Amino acid sequence: MTVKDFNGQLPEALSAPLAGFLRHLESEKRHSPRTCEHYLRDLQRLAVWLAGSARGDWASLASHDVRRYVARLSKDGLGGRSIARHLSSIRRFYQYLLREGLAKDNPALDIRAPRSGRRLPKVADVDQLNHLLEANPDDPLEVRDLAMFELMYSSGLRLSELAGLNLNSLDLVGREVRVLGKGNKERILPVGGRAAVAIAQWLKCRPEFALAGEPAVFVSRRGGRLSGRSIQARLARWGTVQGANQRLHPHMLRHSFASHMLESSGDLRAVQELLGHADIATTQVYTHLDFQHLARVYDQSHPRARRRLSANPPHTGSDPAGQ
Repeated sequence: MTVKDFNGQLPEALSAPLAGFLRHLESEKRHSPRTCEHYLRDLQRLAVWLAGSARGDWASLASHDVRRYVARLSKDGLGGRSIARHLSSIRRFYQYLLREGLAKDNPALDIRAPRSGRRLPKVADVDQLNHLLEANPDDPLEVRDLAMFELMYSSGLRLSELAGLNLNSLDLVGREVRVLGKGNKERILPVGGRAAVAIAQWLKCRPEFALAGEPAVFVSRRGGRLSGRSIQARLARWGTVQGANQRLHPHMLRHSFASHMLESSGDLRAVQELLGHADIATTQVYTHLDFQHLARVYDQSHPRARRRLSANPPHTGSDPAGQ
């Protein structure tokens, strides 16, 4: 990954520190390529804006400039969460610049993103998932797809964790899988019985496709590791073929895993560990999701959940005859 010069408009004073920051993330912080890509994309957008504002270098950016930039992002249609991510990238970048003596302060330190409503993750209904996962695969690649989707729903894997899974991380006898999550944190997860059977079926087919020495569990038709983008496309296709009433994507399976686990167990800490969340506040979003489900059930089921209009509503004022 390299720092791109947008249309040749970025001066060296802006592009060189970005390149240094990227090396810092890759070599010193050992961040994943995907994380580095997110930082770089956010900061390149700021660099283009900065260059267009006739600013010569990063040290010239002040707090009022960052506020103007936030307003620009908002006008461009970005929500509060996206702007908060941009500000986080800017703060992290200026920590690096301060360390390198390329800035005197952090102009984004006290800037906050505008608030936006909490977006609850979409989940699939249990019955719908059962219907999708009980479909019979028609060919070896569909056997692979079913194994992927069973495992993702069974163990709550992220897309990157599924794509990065190697053969030596699977223990089908002990029904466990070892995954490398965000921040290179490893965790061991249980594998459900249905998922273990589906994976075993795929492992019988895998030698037909896998290149010699390929460590990935899930490989493409050409024999190499299946990419995250391909997994997304295969899941969307699977949903279409099986008649899903919404577009399926990998994170929906992870969200569904979390919601269904929490709904059944009520154990927030356990779900946090299974998902690999560093902060339990991230997991708490599923408690809101679970409450929404309970509220719907209550509204539909309880005989006095909804007020019924009466032709003769009760008189709530004082009754002179009863005084």
